[in-house]
Order: sequence, then C-alpha cells, then structure tokens
Amino acid sequence: MPSVIALTGATGFIGHSLTQRLRGNQWEVRALVRPASNRAGLAGLGVHWVQGDLDDVESLRRLVHGAHAVVHCAGAVRSTSAADFMRVNSGGVARLVQMAASQNPTPRFLLISSLAAREPHLSPYAASKRHGETVLAGGAGPMKWAVLRPPPVYGPGDRELRPLFEWMYLRGVAPVLGPETARFSMLYVDDLAEAVEKWLTSGSNRQYVFELHDGHPHGYSWGDLIDTVARLRGRSVHRVPVPAVFLKALAGLNTIAARVLGYPPMLTPGKVRELRHPDWVCDNTLLSKETGWVPRTGLEDGLRRTLQK
Repeated sequence: MPSVIALTGATGFIGHSLTQRLRGNQWEVRALVRPASNRAGLAGLGVHWVQGDLDDVESLRRLVHGAHAVVHCAGAVRSTSAADFMRVNSGGVARLVQMAASQNPTPRFLLISSLAAREPHLSPYAASKRHGETVLAGGAGPMKWAVLRPPPVYGPGDRELRPLFEWMYLRGVAPVLGPETARFSMLYVDDLAEAVEKWLTSGSNRQYVFELHDGHPHGYSWGDLIDTVARLRGRSVHRVPVPAVFLKALAGLNTIAARVLGYPPMLTPGKVRELRHPDWVCDNTLLSKETGWVPRTGLEDGLRRTLQK
C-alpha cells in the first residue's frame, strides 16, 4: 500500500510540481485545499482533497491522520501586514505541527521555508518564515522533522520571477534590482520537488535546517543572470541599474496603494531590503550527503524551459 503524504500548498507553484512528481512515482497524496483554489492543473492525478485551510484545526486533523509524512508548502508571500505574515507562516505551522505531533505514530514533518529566513531582520516575510521554523523545532517533540530553505525558485508557472525573465528575453532590457556585487543562488522547481522526494525516501532523521541550490556553488551575480538570458535570445540585453532610492520610493507608494485598493503587494520596503542584500548564496553539502540528492538543472537549461512554456 502506497505511503500517504499529507501536503499543503498543492495548488501553488511549488506544490503543483511536487504533487505531479509524487503521484508520478506512486505516492498517495492527501492535500489540503481551500474551496476557492483552482485544482484544474492537478485534475486526473488521483489526489485526495481535504477541504479546509490552515486556520481550521479539524481539517488539519483529517489531513495528517495516518500519514507517513507531512510536507508543508503553503505560506503567505504577499501582504501589507506583518501580522498577516505571522498568522499564516508561523501560526499555520504551529497548528499543523500540533496536529501532526498528536498522531500515534507521528509522521515525519518537512517544512518548505525560504532562504529569507536566514536574515529575519530584513522583512516581515523573512521574520515570519524564521518564526515558523522556530515553532516547528519547539513544538515537534519526538516527531522527526527537517526544514528546506530554497533560494529563489523558478520554472514554468512561476508568477514572481518569470515575468522578469520574460521582460529580459522578449524586450532585451534587464532592470538590475540589486547591487552588481551581490550574489545569489537559484533553484529550478523540479529540482526542489526531487529534493523533497529524496528526503521522503532517505529515512533521514536529522532534525536540521537544510539549504539547497542548483549545483552552482558560488551562486550568480546579476551580470551572470543577464548574460545567460542574452545567450538564450541570441542578442544582447541592455542593463538598467535601478537606484536603491528609487526602489524604496516605489515600494513605499506601492504599499500605500495596496492598502487603499486592497491588493497584496509584492514590492514592499521589506522586499527591497531582501533584493539588495549582498549574499543569498546557499550550500548543498549537507543535504546531498544526508539524502543523496543532486540538482540536475543548471541556470541556462532552467531558464530555457521556463521561457519556452
């Protein structure tokens, strides 16, 4: 009988890729879903849906009952409110951990966090992701757990990074949003899904926060990213450095507009501080040693797949 994986965030960008991988390899997936969520992309995969959300304790109890492992992908990435980030990215983790830890036997628990959690002082989002990790470590008891902190994850279906890549590729213009000297790791979404499955099959019991990247150990600069897009399009890409003061002003205006008009903004003062942080480079060593996972998709290949779909 296939092992049951209790999954949150299945209809999101990362969760969608993970669900397809798990079902393709015969895992039984039981996924939490809100009534308004679009499940069309996962139709026909045989996912067992549990209707509810991270505030609904009873739906979380049904989600984790008898599960082999819990994989928590859901989270808030946009908001004008630090309280909203905490409610979802910390409070949601706390409730799910409580329900999982109350099972007998307890499932293994994997939290998909964010590399932003490494620098919680930068933004309310980063602080909430770090707090969620702390809640897991403090509330798990004897339950086996781990945290994955991916860097920026991209691929087909991505609504955050793909528009920037398309702007570079189609228009030949690259806004440089961070310092030229900054370096950052990247990760293709299918590689993250494979890393999750490797953790599930490895039997690792190390309670640890793992970082991961695409196999490029020293990360990339903005110049590296732009040069890669230029190779793919066969023409140069014009670089437009965006001054920090302009980004900060735009983020402030966007935050005010979001509060007035009621939409969740992506560009906020906290996001600007994240974008301009000089070091977002990861280290794969421990995760690869613990699980045997090795990334398969480099930046050029990953961007080609992203831009062709």
